[in-house]
Amino acid sequence: MKYHPIDRNLYIQNRKNFMAQMKPSSLAVFNSNDIYPIGADSTMPFEQARDILYLSGVDQEESILLVFPDCVDPDHKEILFLKETNEHIAVWEGEKLTKVRALQVSGIKTVYWLQDFDKIMRELMAQTETIYFNTNEHYRANIATQTREDRFIKATKASFPAHSWAKSNPILQALRAVKDPIEIALIQQACDITEKGFKRVLGFVKPGVWEFDIEAEFMHEFLRNRSKKFAYTPIVASGSNANVLHYIENNQECKAGDLILLDVGAEYANYSSDMSRTIPVSGRYTDRQKAVYNAVNRVKDQATKLLVPGTLWKEYHVEVGAIMTSELLGLGLIDKADVKNENPDWPAYKKYFMHGTSHHMGLDTHDYGLLWEPMQANMVFTVEPGIYIPEEGFGIRLEDDVVIQETGEPFNLMRNIPILADEIEELMNL
Repeated sequence: MKYHPIDRNLYIQNRKNFMAQMKPSSLAVFNSNDIYPIGADSTMPFEQARDILYLSGVDQEESILLVFPDCVDPDHKEILFLKETNEHIAVWEGEKLTKVRALQVSGIKTVYWLQDFDKIMRELMAQTETIYFNTNEHYRANIATQTREDRFIKATKASFPAHSWAKSNPILQALRAVKDPIEIALIQQACDITEKGFKRVLGFVKPGVWEFDIEAEFMHEFLRNRSKKFAYTPIVASGSNANVLHYIENNQECKAGDLILLDVGAEYANYSSDMSRTIPVSGRYTDRQKAVYNAVNRVKDQATKLLVPGTLWKEYHVEVGAIMTSELLGLGLIDKADVKNENPDWPAYKKYFMHGTSHHMGLDTHDYGLLWEPMQANMVFTVEPGIYIPEEGFGIRLEDDVVIQETGEPFNLMRNIPILADEIEELMNL
């Protein structure tokens, strides 16, 4: 791993929190992700399933976590099953977790090799009534590939048809949404790496560079600061490309007078950052570009203040829509008749701002969180309003990551990343 070791007390506490919400006489199982093939002998880089990572810190393929808080045998209340390592594997694939190292990472004392799983699972299932299965129920999930969890669930239902089963996902959605201070520090580190990349890019951009050149500058800076990759597929959208919300081709030349919408974030230790900035290719905004830019920034600042404990996600977006409507009226993009005659299901402001303003962030860029539950302190949200004007050839989005506080305004994890138009111009013209 490129990242520094993480305090195992995070995972010990996460398991305690999860087990406290389990039914009596129940166990839960969490599987690693597969390594997915590309073709021939090639595979995609391994990405650990976030739930087993959240509960154990084990960032390795072919791993299984089992928790059974009511188990009679205290050694079997928490168990890790790992792929057995040996000298051959160490030479060809690199170091894998030993039993000693797994304890250091996770705080779990009982570690078996994977080949023992079926035998021990059968012994423990004889002592329990309910098994928790782990499914992905995120509101944006669109899964076309069968996972190790899917195969495990199917096989377990066939082998133990008399058992009851329950869902671990609702528990994890609630737990993962509220961040531990250790997690917030890791997200802050991801944001700090993103800051370094953005400041590097400000000194690099000029007419004639290509979008992929900018992407490469970010990637270079991320890697040299212990990030293994972008937290998500980066958007480097110059000119009218910015009006395509998920533009990822990044293959066009950046031309004088255009703006570049950057939606880019580094990961650190599997935790995400998510930043959007919009900068001028020539180092100066036109008066019109600056007027729209400042309007977006005002919406972002006012929206941020609404992120307090007790806020409901749906109502929050209605309030942000009203703020955006006022700014669009001021810019002359809509008029009072547009607002008066608007469709309540698609308000007038949606013509120029058609996406949501905020989403949970953490181990996933669009992280777990129950959207119908009130916001709580230590939840991390993005704030990302935008105005997109195809007829004028540009779009502007600004985005920070913030932590909800018990009282007062959220804490901005991207407070050190330049965002004011004048500051960006100054840094681009040093």
